[in-house]
Amino acid sequence: MLMDSGYDSYQQVDLDAQAASASPHQLVVMLIDGLLDEVERTRGHITAGRLAQKGTSISKCMNILIGLDSALDDEKGGEVAQNLHQLYDFCQMELYQASLNNDVDKLTNVERVMGNIREGWMNFGQQS
Repeated sequence: MLMDSGYDSYQQVDLDAQAASASPHQLVVMLIDGLLDEVERTRGHITAGRLAQKGTSISKCMNILIGLDSALDDEKGGEVAQNLHQLYDFCQMELYQASLNNDVDKLTNVERVMGNIREGWMNFGQQS
């Protein structure tokens, strides 16, 4: 148990260091990566019947989506920001349905949408 705690602490310090030196585009990609990792954990919790952990994971996913959505600038982002808002809402509804019905197919939908958004951010970041 102590080994896990030390490793978790090391990972957190590494993540904090990455975030401190990241550009805004890199931060968005990091958030999406964290979301995708948590969706995979959620899948494991649903499959194993760990309902309390599933709820915690779903909550983390929702919080990341809310954070991504709140960072959108409708004025500067225009149609792109509106489209991202709709996609984040869709993902939140899919997560809600996944949680309610223990439906891992809904998680796959979230992974597809967020994977596509991640790819777009990666391509956008390379152009900047």
